[in-house]
Amino acid sequence: MDAMTAPAPVATTAFRAKVLARGVDVYYGEKHAIKSLSIDIPDCSVTSFIGPSGCGKSTFLRCINRMNDTIPICRVTGSIEIDGQDIYDPKLDVVQLRARVGMVFQKPNPFPKSIYENVAYGPRIHGLARSKAELDEIVTTSLEKAGLFKEVQDRLNESGTGLSGGQQQRLCIARAIAVNPEVILMDEPCSALDPIATAKIEELIDELRANFCIIIVTHSMQQAARVSQRTAFFHLGTLVEEGDTAAIFTNPNDKRTQDYITGRFG
Repeated sequence: MDAMTAPAPVATTAFRAKVLARGVDVYYGEKHAIKSLSIDIPDCSVTSFIGPSGCGKSTFLRCINRMNDTIPICRVTGSIEIDGQDIYDPKLDVVQLRARVGMVFQKPNPFPKSIYENVAYGPRIHGLARSKAELDEIVTTSLEKAGLFKEVQDRLNESGTGLSGGQQQRLCIARAIAVNPEVILMDEPCSALDPIATAKIEELIDELRANFCIIIVTHSMQQAARVSQRTAFFHLGTLVEEGDTAAIFTNPNDKRTQDYITGRFG
């Protein structure tokens, strides 16, 4: 893309940050995996993290619900806030944090329980339903929001592991939203799915963004362009640049971003 044909810059949209990171460094033992990362992530929108394998996308994603706490050699410094609350505050209840920040993984991972129990599990352990009728309503609503209820309404007592891959992933999304989180993290949620299932998940992401802050790690630049309003490009543990998706894909500020998007490396 040369200077003569480059599109005009796209104006950056002003927003209130739902997730705010400042000076975040992540170490796995001696390995410096994330280097001085700062980013503002808006509410009610989709933010995509793109970049080559091993560049720090998933590592940073796991910082936002403190899943890196489970890795003994991992150390996180700097600050990450959700609605102004420091999520690394020692007084913070990590269980409550993970109710506020849902997670959908690369491979569908339903519990070896019924479809109903997969969705009911979180609301039950967090005490979100006072009666069986309330729990039924949460399960139904979550499955509807995940675009799955019509397909499974007659077999809620059957195992979730018996569903197709795409249905399992939508079940995992229903499970994540059943506890009414504020942020949903998705780590390559479509990489194990066929194109038809992927299209359904992308449509679902577009619908869910009206009510959630969604952050998605993806290796597919086409997917990032389709589903996200903002995109952040990572390279070698550094956040190279981030901004409105259209601007990142049509007129990036950094040559490394342009080289990655045009396929010169990655």
